[in-house]
Amino acid sequence: MLYYLFYYVLHPYFSPLNVFRYITVRTAVASITALVISLLLEPWVVRRLSELQVKQFIRTEGPERHQAKAGTPTMGGVLIVAAIAIPTLLWADLRNPYAMLALGATIAFGAIGFVDDYNKVVRRRNLGLTAKSKFTFQVLTCIAIGAILLHLQQRGAYSTELSVPFFKRLHPDLVVQSVLTHRFIWPLAFVPFVGFLILVIVGCSNAVNLTDGLDGLAIGCTLVSAAALTVLTYISSHARFSAYLEIQHIPDAGELTIFCGSLMGASLGFLWYNTHPAELFMGDVGSLAIGGALGTVAVIIKQEILLLSVGGIFVLEALSVILQVGSFKLTGKRIFRMAPLHHHFELMGWSESKIIVRFWILALVFALFSLTTLKLR
Repeated sequence: MLYYLFYYVLHPYFSPLNVFRYITVRTAVASITALVISLLLEPWVVRRLSELQVKQFIRTEGPERHQAKAGTPTMGGVLIVAAIAIPTLLWADLRNPYAMLALGATIAFGAIGFVDDYNKVVRRRNLGLTAKSKFTFQVLTCIAIGAILLHLQQRGAYSTELSVPFFKRLHPDLVVQSVLTHRFIWPLAFVPFVGFLILVIVGCSNAVNLTDGLDGLAIGCTLVSAAALTVLTYISSHARFSAYLEIQHIPDAGELTIFCGSLMGASLGFLWYNTHPAELFMGDVGSLAIGGALGTVAVIIKQEILLLSVGGIFVLEALSVILQVGSFKLTGKRIFRMAPLHHHFELMGWSESKIIVRFWILALVFALFSLTTLKLR
């Protein structure tokens, strides 16, 4: 909205406002706006949540020292979502389908997390939505996202071809074109695309949720991943850069950079209060929304596979849970002392701060590696 005001309304009368035509400027301003919103509103949010008795309930089977965190205000993710949405609406071109799709996905996944957190608060136990209910709502959201992307494909604004890192000539189409010609079974042509979409976005959303177990861990890794996606989004939307790096050029994805910048600013602001010892937890409303946002951006800019590296810590945390559950069911033995992975290191005697900082370092290494793959093709 401010973008329209400054550029379209006031720019003809005050030429310096021409700077707001540039995506880089609006991305920087959106990041600062999100940061300011977080820093200014977070103390009020903490007080308000405390007054409403919206407090975290710690599961008894976790590390014993976590019991000291019981009673810390939770559902701070509502502020994260607001700090992403407001700058995006202020500084992005609201006619852009990609920015609005990413924002809609974030709000939808945040809403699922909100219901989950609300149930926990009401029951005063660490039990929210059932896994089946949560997964069902996540899948339905992904189907809606897939339908919008397929509509954009029909307009020539989106491609269902998959980009494979290190193989610049390999672009398999996730829509089975040969099936589209059949009169009665043509809907089956879209099953691989929608299925892959669900795997990426729901997987990312739940992976961030699993990582959110230590003060500042998930939001710090989010900051790093969002920064990498901001670079990738801008490169994908830039004709010269995308041609030089031989990646798919997505002209309309430029406005999505502003959304990613807002996610960076919101993460940095929340980290100020979420760092150890945390004054506020994000809850599922924050972790599910963040994961949904990261996954949706990756799908839009065709970097779904590279997301495995961009969000490397999230992948390791989710993989540790999968391996732990699989091993216990198959052999009756555990691979880790406790899953997710950060709890394993806690039980090994590492301090919480040491685990968090080292995981942040690894997240940065993963993100830098992701950017280097752009030329290694």
